Amino acid sequence: MEKTDKYAILRKIGYAEAASYLLLLLVAMPLKYFAGIGEAVTYTGWAHGVLFMAYVFWLLVDGVKNEWKFLWYVYGYIAALLPFGPIVFDRKILDSEK
Repeated sequence: MEKTDKYAILRKIGYAEAASYLLLLLVAMPLKYFAGIGEAVTYTGWAHGVLFMAYVFWLLVDGVKNEWKFLWYVYGYIAALLPFGPIVFDRKILDSEK
């Protein structure tokens, strides 16, 4: 019988959120300030905001479902604020499950 990944949705949203954050910082911001293309930040920032909110929502959903301690929520939220944070937090979750 195949083992299911109980954090699959959180993982996918976290990776997308991390990628959107890096895209915002490394592509959209330079386009805005060096090439004068402000729309790059508008659309990328909007997408990143939606992904950030989805990540925080699924962080709460998975935390309640798996009965996390409060500190795990804090780690997850802080991870969402850092460029590679959701990826590092995902590894932390996987290590704690072993």
